[in-house]
Amino acid sequence: MPDLQDNMLAILCDLGLHSEESLAHRLKVSRGDIAEQCRELESLGLSLRVVTGGYRLPDNIELLSKDVIRQYLEGEADARLISCDLQIFKTIDSTNRYAREEAGRTDLAGSVILSESQSAGRGRLGKVWESPFAANIYMSVIWNFGVGAKALQGLSLAVGVAVRRSLVDLGIAGIQLKWPNDIYCDGKKLGGILLEMIGDPAGECTVIIGLGLNVSMPASAAQEIDQPWTDLHAVAPSAVSRNFLVASLIKSLFKVLGDFPEKGFVAYRDEWQSADLLKGAQGTVSNSGGSISGTILGVDSAGALRMQLVSGEEQRFIGGELSLRGASYDS
Repeated sequence: MPDLQDNMLAILCDLGLHSEESLAHRLKVSRGDIAEQCRELESLGLSLRVVTGGYRLPDNIELLSKDVIRQYLEGEADARLISCDLQIFKTIDSTNRYAREEAGRTDLAGSVILSESQSAGRGRLGKVWESPFAANIYMSVIWNFGVGAKALQGLSLAVGVAVRRSLVDLGIAGIQLKWPNDIYCDGKKLGGILLEMIGDPAGECTVIIGLGLNVSMPASAAQEIDQPWTDLHAVAPSAVSRNFLVASLIKSLFKVLGDFPEKGFVAYRDEWQSADLLKGAQGTVSNSGGSISGTILGVDSAGALRMQLVSGEEQRFIGGELSLRGASYDS
């Protein structure tokens, strides 16, 4: 009963206490139906506060809203921001999977896909991305490019710069970028980026830009995370509205994505390097060809990782898994 669940959430969003009986009366269903919907919401990761007399949402809950996000985008000079197609799901297996399949069927350039939770969220290398309900940002953007993959080298790093700009605008200090696609704060993972290309790698193509960003990660979900992590609740100077954050991310991302074909990564290199988490550290790059260790020097104008080997030779990598020797910075 998706409509019933949506309507019940709309009532609970006043953060007041609502009895099973009053919810059933207002929604014209049985008390059993209400109890079932509450169980389903809890199975999605929403921790309803069950107290004497009924149900209430946690005090810090904020559901995503198209209307509220659009209000934050009003008045922008870029028409793409005003007219962008926003789709918000209560739950989905993966926003990137949905975006990829929909983009293959029709032209959805400039569309933004959001979900309150994901049942099969993933990061790079197929790793699970923990996606509890209404806690974080799970977002994908569909963008068409008239250039091929070679001209888009470094795009994932430029997207990281766009995300960092939004977070810095919120007054958050210590935002760092880890090659090639992770967002950190004070050495702890805050978010991740996953880009997928469809179409012609040598010509016009579509890129799905996926972003997962921790806002208020519940302790129960955090138990499954196998590395140091943080969320905006812990590092922001004040409470962060997820709707405001989404609007800010859309603005930053659309700006970078729109400019990238002309400017390339070189326009963002200095900004990226100023936030490089691992520059100067001893690291290891692992890929299908094996593992190579050395001193991390930063990135070149195309976004490739620069590493100085023990021999003094400099080697560059356009892909792979970067980690510190003996440290838990794996993506």
